[in-house]
Amino acid sequence: MEHKKMKAFPSNFLWGSASAAYQIEGGYKQDGKGPSVWDVYTKIPGTTFKGTNGDIAVDHYNRYQEDVKLMAEQGLKAYRFSIAWSRIFPEGRGQVNEAGLAFYDKLIDTLLKYNIEPVITVYHWDVPQALMDAYGAWESREIIDDFNHYCKTIFKRYGDRVKYWVTLNEQNIFIGLGYRSGVHPPGVKDLKRMYQANHIANLANAKAIVSFREIVKDGKIGPSFAYSPVYPYDSDPENVLAAENAEELNAHWWMDVYAWGEYPEVSWRYLQDQGLAPEMEAGDLELLKQARPDFMGLNYYQTGTIKHNPLDGVGEAKMNTTGKKGTSKESGVPGLFKNVQNPYLRTTDWDWTIDPRGLRIALRRIANRYRLPVLITENGLGAFDTLEDGDIVNDDYRIDFLEAHIKEIQGAISDGVSVIGYCTWSFTDLLSWLNGYQKRYGFVYVNRDEEGPKDLRRIKKKSYYWYQEVIKANDLVDRTRS
Repeated sequence: MEHKKMKAFPSNFLWGSASAAYQIEGGYKQDGKGPSVWDVYTKIPGTTFKGTNGDIAVDHYNRYQEDVKLMAEQGLKAYRFSIAWSRIFPEGRGQVNEAGLAFYDKLIDTLLKYNIEPVITVYHWDVPQALMDAYGAWESREIIDDFNHYCKTIFKRYGDRVKYWVTLNEQNIFIGLGYRSGVHPPGVKDLKRMYQANHIANLANAKAIVSFREIVKDGKIGPSFAYSPVYPYDSDPENVLAAENAEELNAHWWMDVYAWGEYPEVSWRYLQDQGLAPEMEAGDLELLKQARPDFMGLNYYQTGTIKHNPLDGVGEAKMNTTGKKGTSKESGVPGLFKNVQNPYLRTTDWDWTIDPRGLRIALRRIANRYRLPVLITENGLGAFDTLEDGDIVNDDYRIDFLEAHIKEIQGAISDGVSVIGYCTWSFTDLLSWLNGYQKRYGFVYVNRDEEGPKDLRRIKKKSYYWYQEVIKANDLVDRTRS
């Protein structure tokens, strides 16, 4: 749609930013915290770029007051952060750790002091290692009750002050990379186990939402999905059908369950034929149908372009975790689809497509299919930033990226999509999981690298000041004036 005049952003639009506990907090043994799977996995040689881990990360656990003050100076309206499950329950269950609960009390109260809306992510990939050791974490139905107990504990503790909650962050990613690609914990390549673990995660998500409704009467909750809308490479019907396959298995397979409590029919039958469909038990579908969310959380970074892939075609390919542009290879699922390069789009150094229009398409598809408002829970650019003399970081490329995406959000709002807010990824630089500290996302540069933490000094980038003006105006600003 083209509009003569774009609609304004709502007056209560949540201009925010985001993070995850393992990627920023550090303090991995501090104040009674137990180990998560990432505390263990990153110590295995060869799993991460230059052996990086989150033992210290950017030390947010000890510097949260400084970080929140920087958020307040920027004018953030919302800050999305995750709670480390093993800070609250060091063993994943059993004895609660009061020191862990108290840390998030202090963080939440500091945010509220500066009129910043806290948005809590209940789970951002860091399942307690004790539960992995006890029963395989997401591979056992035992986790449903353990996760629910953890959720109820923090709903009761923080629900009086926190009104926006995200249940599972990027379930499609932590399940896919953990059990299909084998590059995230637990490092498994087994599709049958993957689809079963995913079903169990769906049930855990649903039970947590049901509990939330009982405890936090005036709050809103939803999952956060990493959605990469796909395009057919061209109008060849073979490629169009392949794109349909990819959209069903990579997107509808998750979001249909979140919104409707049902798996898509064609995908279900395909997985049954392959012997991969998850095992259902009595009451599973009833539980899933009770848990329609208040919003769909959207983590958007890129789109995919799809071609036909024959039965003897390409499968999984190695990810680009080094930042050496052009090292990614074509990948796909034989007989269904393969991902190919889009000739109309540029890419980042990590070979992610740069496609602002794809965000508008994602918002439209979610709104039309699920009739839910959308909270954009992540969007950002990972790049090599340079700290210049005088503590200057000229990240105009990040400003260009975010500005182009915000334009498309406004376009989607003008199209009629209900968008609650926009959380950039991320506020400070952080550990980028497999990619180390070289892949920087933040408005605030943190003076550390793969070799060590240095002084961890916080330095405002050029983008920090640009976003400050956007928030103040509740609109994009004319950059030609600056």
